[in-house]
Amino acid sequence: MESTAVVKALAALAQASRLEVFRSLVVAGQPGLTPGALSESLGVAANTLSFHLKELLHAELITQERVGRNLIYRAQFERMNAVLAYLTQNCCQGQACMGEQSTQCNPSSSPSTC
Repeated sequence: MESTAVVKALAALAQASRLEVFRSLVVAGQPGLTPGALSESLGVAANTLSFHLKELLHAELITQERVGRNLIYRAQFERMNAVLAYLTQNCCQGQACMGEQSTQCNPSSSPSTC
């Protein structure tokens, strides 16, 4: 994944309401949610929600599908995982960052090892 795509995704998530919309879609999983369900559960006005969904679509973090008369929004899990992989690709210089055996990047380790 290119850094420009990661920046676009992170910028889309750098707003509290959009982050909550995205998290709700992640929790919903493959079935996704309609705008009405999202609006009701998050207490976000329909026009505001529409703006946030557009931004998340533009960042390719969610998908939109028409099913009958409804629009269904779903989290784009492959994209989310690619962003997370990009962020953690070289974590702790390739060593395990957590676990009982690891001392690198542990809060109790000296800063020089992280």
